[in-house]
Order: sequence, then C-alpha cells, then structure tokens
Amino acid sequence: MAESFPQREHEQVLRLLKQYGWNATSFQVLESGFRYWFDPKGDACVAYVDTGGAWVAAGGPITSRERVAEVVASFEAAARAQGRRVCFFATEKRFSELVPVEAMLIGEQPTWDPNRWEETLRSSRSLREQLRRARARGVTVRRVGPEELRDVSHPTRRAVDKLLARWLASRRMAPMGFLVQLSPYEYAEERRAFVGELNGEVVCFLSAVPVFAREGWLLQHVVRDPRAPNGSAELMVDAAMRAAASEGRRYVTLGLAPLSGELEPWLRAARFWGSALFDFEGLRAFKAKLRPHAWDPIHLAWPSRTSTLWPVYGALRAFAQGSFIRFGLATLLRRADLLVRLLALLLIPWTALLALPFNTHRFPSRGIQWAWVVFDVGLTGALLELVRRWRSWLAGLLGGVVALDACLTAWQAVAYNAPRASGRLDWAIIAAAVLAPSTAACLLGWAWRHPPPAYS
Repeated sequence: MAESFPQREHEQVLRLLKQYGWNATSFQVLESGFRYWFDPKGDACVAYVDTGGAWVAAGGPITSRERVAEVVASFEAAARAQGRRVCFFATEKRFSELVPVEAMLIGEQPTWDPNRWEETLRSSRSLREQLRRARARGVTVRRVGPEELRDVSHPTRRAVDKLLARWLASRRMAPMGFLVQLSPYEYAEERRAFVGELNGEVVCFLSAVPVFAREGWLLQHVVRDPRAPNGSAELMVDAAMRAAASEGRRYVTLGLAPLSGELEPWLRAARFWGSALFDFEGLRAFKAKLRPHAWDPIHLAWPSRTSTLWPVYGALRAFAQGSFIRFGLATLLRRADLLVRLLALLLIPWTALLALPFNTHRFPSRGIQWAWVVFDVGLTGALLELVRRWRSWLAGLLGGVVALDACLTAWQAVAYNAPRASGRLDWAIIAAAVLAPSTAACLLGWAWRHPPPAYS
C-alpha cells in the first residue's frame, strides 16, 4: 500500500525535530491539526494553524540557529502570497534575538536541570513532605512502555483513558486545540510515560516528550484524578526527574504558565477576569512549588509592520479551533455554574430597565411593575448565591420559579401588552420579555440535570 502524504510529512517533520527541535513545544507539532510549510532547501519547516486570516505558528521554525531569520522571512512571504498574516506563539528569548519582530510576554516557563533534582528536594521541606504524604497513602509510580499505550485494549491504556475522561470532565473550559491538545499516545515510542496507582487503580498520569536539540524533556501532560491523595502530582514529577537524570538529560520543563510574569496591563486584566475559566494563579503556584531553577519568558511574536490586535486575535482563534462562538457555547454547556453566572449578569441590566419610569405604561399598574422588579432582584440574588455554592435543590427550585415567571409573563403579554402594541419596538420588547424567561427556565433545567463536576 502506498504511504499516505500526511504520514510522509510527519516523518519529515520528525526527522527535522531530531536534528533541530530546540523549542520546548517543538514535539507537539506532530499532533493533529497542524499544517507544515517546508523550506525549499529541505532543512527547515514551520508548523502552523490556518485560522482563515492568519498562519499561527507553533513556536519558531524547526531549523538550525543560523537559518532561523531566513526561514521566518520565507514563511512570511509564503503566507502573504496566500493572503494571510503570520504570528509565532510560544517563542523563547532566542527567537527574538535572531529575528527582528515585535514580541509580547504571554507567560513564563519553569525549567530544571534534572541532575540537580536531589539538591532541589534537599532544599525544600514542603516538597519532601508532599512526596511523603502521597507515598504514605499508598501511591506508587511506575513507567509504562509504548506497547501499553499503543494497544487500545491493554488494561493500562484503558485505565489511562478513564482517568483522562474524568480529568477532562472536571475542566472549566471546553477542550482547546493548537498547543494544548490532550493527545498522549501519538508517537508513543518517542515519549516517556508514567502512571501513579493507588490500590490497583490509575490515579495519575504523566507523559514527557523530547526536546531533542536541548537533550531534554517537556513534561507535557501531568494529569491527576481529583480524588488522588495530596502530593500525587508531585510524586509523578519526581519520578520523571529521576528518569531524566538517569538518561543523561540536561533540561526539563513543565511548559508555559500562561499570563504570569510582568504582563501588559490589559493581559493582567484578562488574567483576573478569566480566572473563572482557568486557574492561572493555581497552575503557576503548582509549578513554583517544584522549585524550578529558572523561569524563561515566553512570547507571542509577529512582524513589526503588523498591529498587536491581529496576532492576539489569531492566536486566540487557533486555541478556539476556529470559532469563538462554538467554543464559548461548548464551555457554557459544560459548566452549569458559568451558565448560571451569565444568567445573573444578564438579569441585572434587564431589571434596571424594568424599573425605569418610561416603562411604567407596559404594566397594568405601577404596583405590578415594582412587583416584577422586586421579583427579579430576588431572583438575581438567588442565582448569585447558587454560583457561590452550588446546590442542586436550589437550581431545580429556581428553574421552576423562572418557568412560572415565563407563564405569567406570557399571560400578561397576551392579555395586556399585545392589544396595546403600536409599533415594531413594542413587539420586539414583548418578544424579548416572553423569550427571556422561557430560555432561562430551559437553561436552568439543563443546569439542574448537569451540575458542575464536583457535585455530579
């Protein structure tokens, strides 16, 4: 059978990676979803995602240090010929030193020399205590071979699949693409994988991928079951560090801690407002607890003639797998608490509008107008209380109350508002008043049946 074109591409990329793969994220470009631009000379490539308006590259080019700037220029020219802008996500300091680009800090990446790991443990009592706790609770770590991960029917593979499914279900956001895909089985023979077991059950998983040109590893996936004892994730990292040292590795990283470091003010604001979706501070704190030997700045880079807006937009669209709307809806539907938070926030301006004097004529009396205002204020408070502490009975009760609200609103619309409607604006307001509580009741019913993972 003829060899498939994608497979030949991947083999060519892997060959280049083994020779020039310097970026911490370099091995990840073998995962699904990437396209490849190959330099005509055959000694360089750039892995990228086409968002429709831009080619978003994963790190810098895979080539020799001497050719980085030349390859970037050729890649930009190829993108312009296709009507695309370019940007480079997750570049390190070397890239900015070699290529004349604009760069914006997007986070920091912790690094270790695994040969100094014992020294790190000796200097950190708290880290040693975390390891002791996990071992005392019975967690054991073992390395798994590629044959265990490739075979979908192997007990270890099935156990890891179940762990990953539980872990994904506990995430606040819908799964993203680009450089954060969960794909720990591809090229299993090039990886190093470890499982943590408790009473015969897999409760932790770690997958390390090579950074060939730096004789190192990226600890790409460190997955812990929410029910695993404290210290389990640290125990997995300890096993990986010891294995790296035994193999003569000189570099280990846990990858990007996004939106950490000395950020632009608007990125700090994004970190604050995005904390409901992603625990930026918690991720950095976990990595810092492991006492890295250095924190390397990680950037989003782009050609100087391009404004800042387009590279940021392109990178976000790459992670959202091309559609912000689809990603946003998927995130809301997997997180009932976020859905309830959104309903509460939308109810605040709606209630304020109801209370305004120029809307009094839309109600049979001023007393009824204020009765609806008081009802919506109480409903907002109840929704915010549900966000603060999820209780399924309260979610169900609020769903029923809002359904009653929808029925009463529909009755008022038919009996009072519709006969008095005199234009498109009146009809639009009537439609919004009827549809809003009906939609909210359906969404609350869904939230009641699909509570947040901690309460399911």
